[in-house]
Amino acid sequence: MSFREDYLFWRLAHYFVSVGEYRIVQLSKDQKELWLEKIENKKYQVIRLLRYDIDWSNWMQRDIELTAANGEQIRRQLAKRNMNVLNLYVSTYLPVDDYEYRISKPFVNPNNSKTNVTTVIFDRNGYNDALGRLTELLQTDVSFTLKNEYEEQEIEAVKQATLAQIVIKAKSEQELFKYGKPFFTYIFIAIQVVMFLLLELNGGSVNISTLIHFGAKSNPLIIEGEWWRFFTPIVLHIGLLHLLMNTLALYYLGIAVEQIFGNFRFLFIYLFAGFAGSLASFVFSPSISAGASGAIFGCFGALLYFGVIYPRLFFRTMGMNILIIIGINLVFGFTVPGIDNAGHIGGLLGGFLATGIVHFPKKRKLLSQLFFLITAAIVTFVFLQIGYKS
Repeated sequence: MSFREDYLFWRLAHYFVSVGEYRIVQLSKDQKELWLEKIENKKYQVIRLLRYDIDWSNWMQRDIELTAANGEQIRRQLAKRNMNVLNLYVSTYLPVDDYEYRISKPFVNPNNSKTNVTTVIFDRNGYNDALGRLTELLQTDVSFTLKNEYEEQEIEAVKQATLAQIVIKAKSEQELFKYGKPFFTYIFIAIQVVMFLLLELNGGSVNISTLIHFGAKSNPLIIEGEWWRFFTPIVLHIGLLHLLMNTLALYYLGIAVEQIFGNFRFLFIYLFAGFAGSLASFVFSPSISAGASGAIFGCFGALLYFGVIYPRLFFRTMGMNILIIIGINLVFGFTVPGIDNAGHIGGLLGGFLATGIVHFPKKRKLLSQLFFLITAAIVTFVFLQIGYKS
């Protein structure tokens, strides 16, 4: 046996993983079907690679339809408006009957036009033509030479090299979520619980005079020089329900953000977001306010920044849930009276800007970080001028 087609299957897989930087979605138990994705690719977000000796074109047609159905499921999971799937067959021979009309154009499900499947067949006699077609579709040179015969050891070598690349990519992605151990999240939770008890022991957490005494945001007092009231509201809460909701949110979001960005980056993000929320409330709301909501929305902003830098990982893991929760909270804030939505939006933007300033651990984007720093400084200055003058 020549094993030429088996080698070609894994050689293509290795190219897409190492050069194309596609990520594995699924590998079948017999290791003859491989699904890959790269949602930021403008041409083909998903590649399906199948090692199978095709006999009749009607089997291929049914398989293309199933491929389109699977591609549609991936499209929905990744929240993509449209999905282009590149379907590659590695077969010893071409179908024995007429097949060209089945793959001359991308297949589109008549019941759903959002997922398209473009098919290319690699066969023993037309492998160079197939590579040329692949180069044309991807608009990048895809070329390598094949021998007439291969040993099993050669196939195993390229397979292991491909799987090793997949493992390395998976580990690097996992490391993004495990850089730091939560510390300041627990500190802030403890502080806001202690401050709540102090409020309750000194007149009650819903008592306006008590809240002002302990540092709630009060526009007149800030104008008189009590600038610390941009920060002290972060650890004060109005009522037990307010405390419980924000503590629960901080527990889940704070841990996630602190694990991704590390302790001191999280500390900066959280405090700056809390300040930004208080500043926005200072400008747009005359009411007394307190709570960690602005800082917590800053954690959402940090995760949105993560999504900007790592979009496919973001949407594959938490993206849609984060966007939905943000949307629900903002709609809730606009429709329910008594909620300081200016503080929420200010915290969200502040958290995004703060994360852009510190970026990721052990990674630098100096020009981008400088841009975020200048933007944050300008926005802060303008809002302070507006707030104090009004």
